Amino acid sequence: MPKRYKSRPSPEKGDRAEGVAFPKQIAWSQATGKPYSDKAYRWNRENYSRHRRFLDIWAFVLTLLFELWLDSKPWSYPGGMTDAKKAVRRRKQAIWIRETFLDLGPTFIKVGQLFSTRADLFPAEYVEELTKLQDKVPAFMYEQAEAIIEQDLGKKVPELYRSFDRIPLAAASLGQVHKAQLHSGEEVVVKVQRPGLVKLFTIDLEILRGITRYFQNHPDWGRGRDWLGIYEECCRILWEEIDYLNEGRNADTFRRNFRGQDWVKVPRVHWRYTSPRVLTLEYLPGIKISHYEALETAGLDRKALAQMGARAYLQQLLNDGFFHADPHPGNIAASPDGALIFYDFGMMGKIKSNIREQLMETLFGIAQKDADRVVSSLVELGALSPIEDMGPVRRSIQYMLDNFMDKPFENQSVAAITDDLYEIAYDQPFRFPATFTFVMRAFSTLEGVGKGLDPEFNFMEVAKPFAMQLMTEGNGFDPANSLLGELGRQAAQVSSTALGLPRRIEETLEKLERGDLRVRVRSTETDRILRRVSSSQMGTTYALIISAFTLSATILFVNNKVVLAAIAAIIAATVAVALFRLLRRMDKYERMF
Repeated sequence: MPKRYKSRPSPEKGDRAEGVAFPKQIAWSQATGKPYSDKAYRWNRENYSRHRRFLDIWAFVLTLLFELWLDSKPWSYPGGMTDAKKAVRRRKQAIWIRETFLDLGPTFIKVGQLFSTRADLFPAEYVEELTKLQDKVPAFMYEQAEAIIEQDLGKKVPELYRSFDRIPLAAASLGQVHKAQLHSGEEVVVKVQRPGLVKLFTIDLEILRGITRYFQNHPDWGRGRDWLGIYEECCRILWEEIDYLNEGRNADTFRRNFRGQDWVKVPRVHWRYTSPRVLTLEYLPGIKISHYEALETAGLDRKALAQMGARAYLQQLLNDGFFHADPHPGNIAASPDGALIFYDFGMMGKIKSNIREQLMETLFGIAQKDADRVVSSLVELGALSPIEDMGPVRRSIQYMLDNFMDKPFENQSVAAITDDLYEIAYDQPFRFPATFTFVMRAFSTLEGVGKGLDPEFNFMEVAKPFAMQLMTEGNGFDPANSLLGELGRQAAQVSSTALGLPRRIEETLEKLERGDLRVRVRSTETDRILRRVSSSQMGTTYALIISAFTLSATILFVNNKVVLAAIAAIIAATVAVALFRLLRRMDKYERMF
């Protein structure tokens, strides 16, 4: 066996003797700067207790529900409930939720990362904390990785690789990466899935289904939210991400899309050494895109890298319709010759051409403060559920556009646009699909990366030529000619309406069959009759009151109760005046019709 297999340093004294995995001694949380707790190791194993997971998960949920209930009680705030105190409490809760997700393990780390894109569903404090879940987790032992490789590939590690580093380059929530060398001499990285991950996902997602049903049926939290739909979307994304064969296919597709650009590099998949739990990729070392000093030391142009990052994503979104859905700085690097290197293709997004056009419609509508354009594009995207009265939604959007969007398109911030859109969406009938939220997160993340590389970087300025090209291709006319451009826009709208008419008729018929369609009919004659009946009933009531108080006044006066008789007479006279006015209104209304 080559010496490289024995290069693992000796563990600290006692850590093997006590049955503790060596990685525990070197696992530190980037989020807290503290070592991982013993609790974090309940999931770092191959076999899991369903009952233990049930108790751990429901203990977290019930604690959270109790705290949310407590938050709504003014007496729980010393000195009274204020917005500032509520915000402080939400911040503490958000930190606790993030730390608990880390303790609960891979399923909840990935769910938290998915929820970090859903600012339309969760408070801003929660979303901000969940974005910090890009955290290193404890590595698992080399012997476990070796066993998985041998089980999946059917051969011993020395038969597959000339050398294989025991200590992983990095450990993530779903697996860890080891550097190795093939017998052909080519250097590769081997991504190995965590032991028992499929079993853990199966147990956790079954428990989460019950929790999701509870929230869906809750009278407050379930109203207007499709929690079951969100759960199904999360399940689909998670199962796809732990299938390394699917990740390999994604990497191949991504590399083919950029085969004509030498400024983008994608690791090549070695399919002979790949399985559902093992992925072997070409070793492409680079400098992490957020290591600014290292980039400058290597003589790389940070401004050019920022521009290339934006262009690469715009091509993915607007031309290819296949994009990297997790573009944090750890997944993007720069090669020594100044090219961009993309890693980790487990989470990818796909959008159709009509969706791309509607996304640009949304951005243009926001930039132009056109609430109607924003509403119609969001409805077409499926991000906004049409309701009976769209007026309040449209007015909310227009208010946000008028008060928060006060810069030209080229000077807009994608992050600001995204925040405004989610601010509009919160507690409104919006249903942002996962693809939409992934796109908006990708835009915002890239803008942050670009500004880190170049403080003067403006994503919208880079995006404008791509957007204009897409819009003009959709209309088929040169926008420089205002008359032809307007005619083209009108023609496109008419054709779109005509093509969508059969679908809308079909949807209307389906609603009618289900009984979901309500028809409001107003008849002038019916309104007149109802008004007359109502007025007649009121007049009869007035007459009875007048008669009762007149009779009472007469009886009191006969019995020498003059003061009481006068009071009764005044009341009768007042009601008589009201009856007289009612009769005049009835007569006037009859003459009008």
